[in-house]
Amino acid sequence: MDKLAIEGGVPLAGEIVISGAKNAALPILCAALLTSGTMTFSNLPHLRDVATLLKLLAQMGVRVTQEPDAVMSLDASGLDNPCAPYDLVKTMRASILVLGPLLARCGEARVSLPGGCAIGARPVDQHIKGLQAMGAEIQVEQGYIHARAGRLRGARVCTDMVTVTGTENLMMAASLAEGETIIENAAREPEVVDLANCLARMGARILGAGTDVIRVHGVERLIGAAYAVMPDRIETGTYLCAAAVTGGRVRLVNTAAATLDSVIDKLMEAGCDIQLAPEAICLQAPARLKSVSLRTAPYPAFPTDMQAQFMAINCVADGVASIRETIFENRFMHVAELQRLGADIQIEGNNAIVRGVASLQGANVMATDLRASASLAVAALAARGETLIDRIYHLDRGYEDMAEKLSRLGAKVRRI
Repeated sequence: MDKLAIEGGVPLAGEIVISGAKNAALPILCAALLTSGTMTFSNLPHLRDVATLLKLLAQMGVRVTQEPDAVMSLDASGLDNPCAPYDLVKTMRASILVLGPLLARCGEARVSLPGGCAIGARPVDQHIKGLQAMGAEIQVEQGYIHARAGRLRGARVCTDMVTVTGTENLMMAASLAEGETIIENAAREPEVVDLANCLARMGARILGAGTDVIRVHGVERLIGAAYAVMPDRIETGTYLCAAAVTGGRVRLVNTAAATLDSVIDKLMEAGCDIQLAPEAICLQAPARLKSVSLRTAPYPAFPTDMQAQFMAINCVADGVASIRETIFENRFMHVAELQRLGADIQIEGNNAIVRGVASLQGANVMATDLRASASLAVAALAARGETLIDRIYHLDRGYEDMAEKLSRLGAKVRRI
């Protein structure tokens, strides 16, 4: 099993290119199930989750072809197996995103209940509730969701909680439904907007993406199209934290600052100087960061996917910070590993109190989930001595070539 070895204490400097967004790429790839036309995608990140999803789509009958210039084409005209088996779904929660498109296109779907990071309960009941409102008959038995329907009908759906994948699943299903579907309490994340933009390119009629009420006017059929996936805002934020914690100066290109307002605001509050350009962000870190308190919440508030990285920079910042996690109940599993590096963190329910220390010390640590892996890498860059991060397969799910990108910025890092 691969590990990441990081020798800390080197200020990061230089320029790297941000990859396409994992959390946008996965639903957009699933949208290819909605049409018999060929979809061509660019700016797809090379990640384990993307590879797993492409394998899943291929076993359904989708022809997946790697084109020149890192373009991927998907042809679902031969879709003949509307099933997502457990062996492919168990490692990736986003597999649930095939449910809506399969049901809308084929009239049936058999999808294993998903797995993924063990960061807390993420029930699929809101997906099921919405599809049932649109006329689907759904049973959950033996670990699988069995869904059937004629043509789905437009409906008003108000989710009990804000759910990104739920919003995306319902939006895709509604694109081929008869009549209008209104999704209330919809997720507002930029990745939802990116999916809506892709669907619109395919001929879908969608209004309100990016707000909490999305209206979808169903059409008879969708067509093939070309689409470029948005930049990854979480990868961007992670490398900004890495530069900040090392006292570095970096320029990140192929990114979108407009999707990162809350993260950029907190980094500036911590003392970083940040300059924005249309597709680039420059950060100059101070001699020592100031502690910043934060509370996670659905977009446009502070993202839960950046909580662990900010905890890492608070570990060596001046002062005391309070971090409140409101999205996932198990998302403090990185705390014990940060403490192995010498961090001073106390947990009180869904609050963490972080007291900055003068320095961290390298140690052997273990990743517990995707963003926890990133937080350990960020902390290791600031620690004295070598840190060995085990179980980095989590990292491979969401970060393209992290070791290479960090090396390009001057970090002493190797994959072993």
